[in-house]
Amino acid sequence: MSADGSRFDPLVVVELTSDTKEEAISWLLSRIRDTQQNGGAELQVEQLEQLGPGVSAQEKENPNLFLVGATRQRLLSGAEDLGLFKEFHDGSMRGFTCANKHNFKDFQGDGDSFLSMAECQYIIKHELDTLRARDETHVPGHQQVKLYPGKSIIRRLLSKGILIQVFPLHQKEELKRLSFSWYQKVKLSFQPLDDIRHYYGEGQALYFGFLEYFTFALVPMALIGVPYYLFDWEDYDKYVLLAAFNLVWCTVILELWKRCSASLAYRWGTLSRKKAFEEPRPGFHGVLGFNPVTGREEPLYPNTKRQLRVYLVSLPFVLLCLYLSLYIMMIYFLMEGWVLSVHDEEPTFWTGILCFIPSVIYAVVIEVMNLIYRYAAEFLTEWENHRLESSYQNHLVLKVLVFNFFNCFASLFYIAFVMHDMVMLRQSLATLLITSQILNQFMEAFLPFWLQRRRNKKMIRKVQIRKTLEDKELPLADQVRLEADMSTYLGTFDDYLELFLLFGYVSLFSCVYPLAAVLVVLNNITEVYSDAFKMCRVFKRPFSDPAANIGVWQLAFEAMSVIAVVTNCSLIGMSPQVKAYFPESDMQLILWTVAVEHGLLAFKFILTFLIPDVPKHIQINLSRLEFESLEALKKKRPLRGGKCSKPRSSARRSSEEERRSSRPRLSTALLTQ
Repeated sequence: MSADGSRFDPLVVVELTSDTKEEAISWLLSRIRDTQQNGGAELQVEQLEQLGPGVSAQEKENPNLFLVGATRQRLLSGAEDLGLFKEFHDGSMRGFTCANKHNFKDFQGDGDSFLSMAECQYIIKHELDTLRARDETHVPGHQQVKLYPGKSIIRRLLSKGILIQVFPLHQKEELKRLSFSWYQKVKLSFQPLDDIRHYYGEGQALYFGFLEYFTFALVPMALIGVPYYLFDWEDYDKYVLLAAFNLVWCTVILELWKRCSASLAYRWGTLSRKKAFEEPRPGFHGVLGFNPVTGREEPLYPNTKRQLRVYLVSLPFVLLCLYLSLYIMMIYFLMEGWVLSVHDEEPTFWTGILCFIPSVIYAVVIEVMNLIYRYAAEFLTEWENHRLESSYQNHLVLKVLVFNFFNCFASLFYIAFVMHDMVMLRQSLATLLITSQILNQFMEAFLPFWLQRRRNKKMIRKVQIRKTLEDKELPLADQVRLEADMSTYLGTFDDYLELFLLFGYVSLFSCVYPLAAVLVVLNNITEVYSDAFKMCRVFKRPFSDPAANIGVWQLAFEAMSVIAVVTNCSLIGMSPQVKAYFPESDMQLILWTVAVEHGLLAFKFILTFLIPDVPKHIQINLSRLEFESLEALKKKRPLRGGKCSKPRSSARRSSEEERRSSRPRLSTALLTQ
């Protein structure tokens, strides 16, 4: 029970540093508890007990751990403020309103089970993030931490190191059920995407949905590749047909994924949701001024200065890294040449094994360079001082993709189009693919699991529990401290990056190594189980991310498919079969290859327009909802009229109403697409 006598269900944990001043703690808790009318978050918050069973005074943990929850009415009000879409009684997806709450399909009684735990935790996170400073000039007890009116308190505390972390709690029973249906039993069936979405949110569910879709989409390539490998392996002329199939395959699967993604997003209510107005990133800094859009006082940073940092520092650094990658690639070719000369002089079993060593070493070096470059790219992107998180992510993704693409595929392009050595291309592709998969599985699954096991054993000794965590239900205090000690999940960036590179191995050169698709299918199957295991056992529970698609990664995969058209057309033009048609003129061969490539690119873009991104029935449903909203506005009969909570301050209410009125509505022009 909370202090006011209402039921208290802890949903989110807030951890402050152990040396945080008492004045600062009291002030923050009062702001979290205060009513919305007074500018507070109107949430419930309680301090975690300082000592768990079996913990001695010498092993005393950080006492500044706080549990945050909310009343059911407050959560419903937050769902309305956020514009969460839920299923209406007629089967359509509509923005939730308290006035029409009983018209929503799953709303029963007082709505106890209407919102998923992931949605409840997302609402609390949003309310904490939008808790703003009023007339305070600094954090009480911390004179050096300045506050500015209208700025997010939580973001300020996080950037100044007073706030360590904010994370959602796992729900043990629900997690056990999800784990059992997801990864604890090996089965040939689809993943429980709706259950994943219910527990982790739409962003995670879309990633696992894409991983599953990509795996099934690879099956035709794998089935065609096996007979090529078994029967026509040494006859490289036959790869022309496989390359031609590759061209159509990589375009069709990406277009069909858009439709699949739109169907999932519509079912989960995120397709027509507008992203909230983006606040500045916690790490953003600048000279204090007024935002011309919001009118609030906040740090401002000249865009010209940022662009100078990007083009005069970041861009040359990326080019330098690409040159370094090229230099290491040439060292690899020197090693390869030396090993082949040794093998040719005296071929033995051991010299045959030695032939694979340079490729294995190069594959390991590639992974190490990718890892080091990733840290450098993050540092540079942070130094560029982007105001918005979306801008930061876009610049980081661009840097990482360019380097990873060049680092992983430059040697293959060199072998294919400079050395014209298909045997070596096959060997290098196989070695790079297999080695990278083994290293990724080790780094992503076994290493995090081993590190987490060590942390768990330390925690188990402290609370004197001899049974495994699965067999024994931990007390709440010990569960919170155990989860606080878990590794933080850093998002789907690395997971999508791995799939992007695998897609490149398959779409660019699989025609000369048909087993590439088979290896990627096997990798993806193990990836599903290892990623599910990590989500449920290794990492803290991440906050829900109400995504409508896979974002910038869709563009990255489409760019790869365009490069694949060029690569496969060039491989076809280099084949002896095609060269036989142009025995006298290489220029005619080049012109015909370029013409066919342009024709295929044109076909690819025509196919993009012919396959609608959103299925027709979803377009109709969204357009009908827009029409009903416009009709309601004309009749001055607003769809929302009731309140689920106490009146809010006029400033906050007017800003929320303005935000709702600006939500985008899908144009009826979609019907003409």
